[in-house]
Amino acid sequence: MHATVHFYRDLLGLKETRETDDVVFFDGGTISLVASTAIGKQPGDTEVVFSVDHVQSAYEALMRAGVRFERAPHKITESSWAANFRDPDGHILSLFGAK
Repeated sequence: MHATVHFYRDLLGLKETRETDDVVFFDGGTISLVASTAIGKQPGDTEVVFSVDHVQSAYEALMRAGVRFERAPHKITESSWAANFRDPDGHILSLFGAK
């Protein structure tokens, strides 16, 4: 993680917004860039995180539209929730925000 944080924060100049032992969030403007020890082990592994006001309502709307989730809304921190799905090419996409 040290090299990843150095690259995105120090070299690219992205603002680090949150860090735990295995996840770091960077402010990418209208999206967040997330580096994690759980993903990104192979070249091309990515996760795109969509910040939403309410994960549960966004999850329900996308489910109605036909999106299949790998993981339903789940608590990440005391106030943050996430739900995970993949795009047609297999890239990891997540909803992130309040429940």
